[in-house]
Amino acid sequence: MQALLGLATASFHSARAGDWEVVRHDGRDYVTVQSLARFYNFSGNVPPLSEMVPASSADSITKKLLLDNGKHQIELTLNSRLAVIDGVNQWLGFPVAAEGDKLVLSRIDLSKIIEPSLRPELITGLGPVDTVVLDAGHGGHDRGATCVFGNEKDFALDVCIRARALLEATGLKVIMTRSDDTFIPLEERPIAANTTPHSIFVAIHFNDALADPEASGFEIYSITPRGEPSTQDNSFSLHDLHEEPGNVTDTRSLALSESIYHSLLGNIPQVDRGVKHARFAVIRLAQVPAVLIEGGFVSSTTEARMIATPAYRQKLAEAVVTGIEGFKTLAEHKIPPKLLAAYRHETTPTFRTAPVVVTNAPAIPNPSAAGKEAPSSTQ
Repeated sequence: MQALLGLATASFHSARAGDWEVVRHDGRDYVTVQSLARFYNFSGNVPPLSEMVPASSADSITKKLLLDNGKHQIELTLNSRLAVIDGVNQWLGFPVAAEGDKLVLSRIDLSKIIEPSLRPELITGLGPVDTVVLDAGHGGHDRGATCVFGNEKDFALDVCIRARALLEATGLKVIMTRSDDTFIPLEERPIAANTTPHSIFVAIHFNDALADPEASGFEIYSITPRGEPSTQDNSFSLHDLHEEPGNVTDTRSLALSESIYHSLLGNIPQVDRGVKHARFAVIRLAQVPAVLIEGGFVSSTTEARMIATPAYRQKLAEAVVTGIEGFKTLAEHKIPPKLLAAYRHETTPTFRTAPVVVTNAPAIPNPSAAGKEAPSSTQ
């Protein structure tokens, strides 16, 4: 464990030892938020926990802290894994905690999430991006999530075909893991990316939550850092110490996910479910920057109706491509991708119009011709 914790701060090679106040909490290394604020030049002093103002008058327990240095903002909440970085929800591996009268943050979260989010231009291993491997989720007998308007496998393939046309118009090469209604085993999907120099891997999916038909919004996943539980896991296990193939590029994958996610939220008003982490097979086995996008909920009648329209899928493809271009600029020129606030301050869309010919994609029902009832629980 000590060796792992040492690796977790290797990116801070230029920092003086006195820059960080490291404390032990729950058997792990944490850093104080005071030292984080000093290092990144966030204004003002971080108050002791006893002096922190509750989040609202109606909630005397939850305590939040907002840090702002004029370029970046971070909102941290005591006992929560959810941080808000530059206006976007980011899921940490461990909750922000209290140690004595100080707010503390996991040392791995600092190295693997906070640092690459605030200074992506310093991520090691960035290089040319020549090829995008697009992975349309599911296929063949695996329909994925279903609704009265169609199947996830068809929606995902259609978005990938549209994104391919846009990416090729910019000069990028594109490989599709499937270009028709074919089932591809999960472990085979990252192979094309792993064997193609200067490539990235982008999987397109749509969400399903039949137990909560009101669930909606975007979320995006990159590989979980070694030593942390995935976002959907509530506790740490020894399996989390295992080095996955995708961990070789975890900070680059985070940068790709953030660039795409800021573009998604900046161009399509949707619920922000956050930048998350998982060990899904397609991103766990990808040894290049890799992400999995959930482009909305087919279990929500309102969102499913939207997803079933070509106009929405085109807009989704355009937003994904804009995020990919932002990552390419970062990787090749060390220029950080555009943030959510910059997208929202624009008065005109950032999209480029390119002719899109959707071929080999299964027919998708017209939502205006489908019934208006909610999907049944058996679908």
